[in-house]
Amino acid sequence: MEYRGYDSAGVAVVADGAISYRKKAGKIVNLVADLEANPLPDSGLGIGHTRWATHGGPTDANAHPHVSTGDRVALIHNGIIENFAVLRAELEAEGTEFTSETDSEAAAQLLGREVSAGVDLADAMRAVCNRLEGAFTLVAVDALEPHRLVAARRNSPLVVGVGDGENFVASDVSAFIEFTRFAIELGQDQVVDVTADSIVVTDFAGNPADTHPFEVTWDLSAAEKSGYDWFMRKEIYEQPRAVADTLLGRYNTDGSLKLDELHIPESELRLVDKIVIVACGTAYYAGLVAKYAIEHWTRIACEVEIASEFRYRDPIITRSTLVVTLSQSGETADTLMAIRHAREQHAKVIAICNTNGATIPRESDAVIYTHAGPEIGVASTKGFLTQVAACYLLGLYLAQVRGTMYDDEIHAVMAELAATPPLIQKVLDELDPIKELAKRFIDQKSVLFLGRHVGYPVALEGALKLKEIAYLHAEGFPAGELKHGPIALVEEGIPIFIIVPPQGRDQLHDKVVSNIQEVRARGALTIVLAEEGDHEVDPYADVLFRLPKVSTLLQPLVATVPLQMFACELATLKGYDVDQPRNLAKSVTVE
Repeated sequence: MEYRGYDSAGVAVVADGAISYRKKAGKIVNLVADLEANPLPDSGLGIGHTRWATHGGPTDANAHPHVSTGDRVALIHNGIIENFAVLRAELEAEGTEFTSETDSEAAAQLLGREVSAGVDLADAMRAVCNRLEGAFTLVAVDALEPHRLVAARRNSPLVVGVGDGENFVASDVSAFIEFTRFAIELGQDQVVDVTADSIVVTDFAGNPADTHPFEVTWDLSAAEKSGYDWFMRKEIYEQPRAVADTLLGRYNTDGSLKLDELHIPESELRLVDKIVIVACGTAYYAGLVAKYAIEHWTRIACEVEIASEFRYRDPIITRSTLVVTLSQSGETADTLMAIRHAREQHAKVIAICNTNGATIPRESDAVIYTHAGPEIGVASTKGFLTQVAACYLLGLYLAQVRGTMYDDEIHAVMAELAATPPLIQKVLDELDPIKELAKRFIDQKSVLFLGRHVGYPVALEGALKLKEIAYLHAEGFPAGELKHGPIALVEEGIPIFIIVPPQGRDQLHDKVVSNIQEVRARGALTIVLAEEGDHEVDPYADVLFRLPKVSTLLQPLVATVPLQMFACELATLKGYDVDQPRNLAKSVTVE
């Protein structure tokens, strides 16, 4: 679970009427070394945490678990407790001494106070949760109850693993997939009381709560590196299969497109007069690609919004607006808040997600799962391609429902989509020049990316990958905007990646070729990604990488892959941790 956070880590166990714990700043190897030097006692009950720092730096003291005064309760926390300062002041006024700078310790001390006063652990957890504001998953143990833990969630992920004579709680099924594939979704504002043989779920008021069991369809091997040096590299090479699985089984026997998870009546979809795509980071760029395809196929106006800005700008959302959210984890806090805002405005919400049972699909009206399998690397790769593929499916389905495309037109696009996984594999098989290219830029300080139409979001995604894992200044621009300012950044020797549209796309191709000449005339090193057979670019490309021939709208599925690998290879050569880049966590579960 280290991909969830790696500023510090800690564990605690209950044994012999006491809580024993170890916690260390830095990566898990530091904790492992401490545990080898100072082993914990044998126990059948333990909690552990990998932290991504919010309140307080990554120090031993700020690492979780946090233990209440008197060592009665140990607690771990994901999320942010927004009213922690008020709670901390209250506790300090009573004489409680805090040992960390975290917001989390306020919850630990409150829980410890309740339990020490004789309150049952589950009742105490409910009482504490009702006082907390913000986003939190809490897991706690009591020194006097060696066979029981209690956990709670609000706006932060928590799932229960159901084993044979053993049970688990975690923020992600990856934590227990080695032991069981059976899990239970925990809903909003719920508390779970867990022993080895029982699982009891209530709401924050103590009332019994409904649960939704599900089975995980992948196994431990899918979450392991399988001989690759990085999860990210493994996930880049998994993309042909991931895209194929996303497209699998989308046709009825009558030849019509179907989306099994999309439980919104066709009559309601016909009334949609605007689509708003809401997402963050890489998913936002997938949404930008989707805009081109959805508008072209459906003739519905489509906007793409950054989730963290969406609800704060008073967006115009009505009953006839369709909101589409993209989130690999299904737990992205900004996107989740955007969903809730949209539903308050009575809009229908469709989630595109990779994680079964996550909060975002549960709170949406419908979901399209991408079936990419676990993505462990912080920098998303197969998550991006499968989100793009799922958006294509949604666009074609809406076109079918609304009658804006003929059946044979939809079938033609679906046939081309179905043919893309082998083309992605072809790109992967020919990446050696990109890997060699990375060696030339180990000391490079800045890289630019240019694209037009769907090539523009690809340029943005290529730049983001370099920022995330190679720590380079990298920018993506619409090629047509060069002369409106960005061309001032072009200097002798600066590498510029240019994604060239397929030939025959109106005037786009020729205009991008002109852009290549403009930057090359000013000393740029041009790295051109162009389709096979496009020889018009040959005189102007210092480095030329050939892409398989696809239609313009589908080009991101092949054009993004070399940029992913370039970033991965460059970061590796620079000696950086590709899977766990500094300051980043895989799933952003706080606003």
